[in-house]
Amino acid sequence: MHLADLTPSIFAGLGLEDSRQRMKFGISPHGRECLLLIDGLGRDSLAKYSDHAPTLSSMTRMDDVETAFPSTTATSLTTLMTGEHPGVHGMLGYTVRVPRSGGRVLNSLKWDERVDPVNWQSVPTLFERAALIGINVSHVAAKRYESTGFTKAAFRGAKYLGANVLPDMVEMARASLSKSPAFTYVYVNELDVAGHSDGVGSEKWLLALSHVDHVVDSLRNSLPRGTRFWVTSDHGMVNAGEKIVIGKGNSLLEGVATIAGEPRARHIYLDDMHVQGSGPDDIAASWREFLGERATVLTKNQAETGGLFGGTLTRDAQDRMGDIIAISSGDMVLIDAARENLESMMIGHHGAQTESERFVPLLMDVIEG
Repeated sequence: MHLADLTPSIFAGLGLEDSRQRMKFGISPHGRECLLLIDGLGRDSLAKYSDHAPTLSSMTRMDDVETAFPSTTATSLTTLMTGEHPGVHGMLGYTVRVPRSGGRVLNSLKWDERVDPVNWQSVPTLFERAALIGINVSHVAAKRYESTGFTKAAFRGAKYLGANVLPDMVEMARASLSKSPAFTYVYVNELDVAGHSDGVGSEKWLLALSHVDHVVDSLRNSLPRGTRFWVTSDHGMVNAGEKIVIGKGNSLLEGVATIAGEPRARHIYLDDMHVQGSGPDDIAASWREFLGERATVLTKNQAETGGLFGGTLTRDAQDRMGDIIAISSGDMVLIDAARENLESMMIGHHGAQTESERFVPLLMDVIEG
């Protein structure tokens, strides 16, 4: 199953028409659906550390879910909440260059007040579509996310219920499902934060895994009877090994105007002189020669024809793509020299196409309490 098919399939069970007929889960038994998104929970890491997550491990394993490229939060959550691949919704990574902006870079999670989130991501969300036919849609997450540009881009249409502590989160999720048909999305990010700072498998990460397992247990014991309770994620994570700083002791900055993306999935934008003619091919060849098997390096044209961002690519998506895209293999990361201190400090990374980053679990229980 692909992440783009997951939420449309759940909403279809509540009566939301799905033109692509992706429904795999049948009719919602009682018209109540709750989806918990645990940021950073990869399929492989859950399997390896299942002893620290007994509640998650006891749930019914429905499928392995493949995320879109890049395997990163902004792209995955927009894919989840539109049912479209990145080439359609246009959220192509953690950061991308804003077209015709003089080289300004948009951080999709922190946003930029000069960019209208509805224009940037114009595909109607599943929340918007569901609300139009009378489905009660709710979004439960920390209060700090409520007014962000990313929330407006990817989650608009739901009633936002800000909750900073677990009891409030559980109560808001329970109450939001009291009247059916209803769909409630719940988001937690402690595992992702611990992975970035200390790495997958670290003491901090294992404590965070135990915490999110407690979140799952609390929700499972509190949601209304008959609710279908789903758990999934947006990406997995790998711990960094070799760190290559772009342009430091190498010629990778030649012809480069702007670096975006993240250390495992880089959008590289070339200067005016090199973006023409054979420039992208020549620069890409130079990167391949230096990186070898440590990365897959594609020109924009190769990414388009290879369907890297999905089978359909809008003009907006084309404009936002890097002229070259570098995708790390193994545990190598590509550090932006301008952000070296911050990016080099991070142990856990994601964004590339390894199985540990790309595949996430899909778990489900029907609440019997």
